[in-house]
Amino acid sequence: MLIIERKEGESIDRTLKRYKRKYRDTQMRKELRNRKEFTKPSVKRRNEILKARYTKKKMENGGF
Repeated sequence: MLIIERKEGESIDRTLKRYKRKYRDTQMRKELRNRKEFTKPSVKRRNEILKARYTKKKMENGGF
């Protein structure tokens, strides 16, 4: 759980913006999505391999 303390004199909008930024940076959404359903270890490894191939291909072609 993320805890953001409101600084003295800080508006609620600014505090909310800091919260949203911290939430995004911790990648909590990604973790929650992954926990929704179980993924077999073999499927995880397969996805990692495919992702690595994709990024390697992009790097070789100057995609990044």
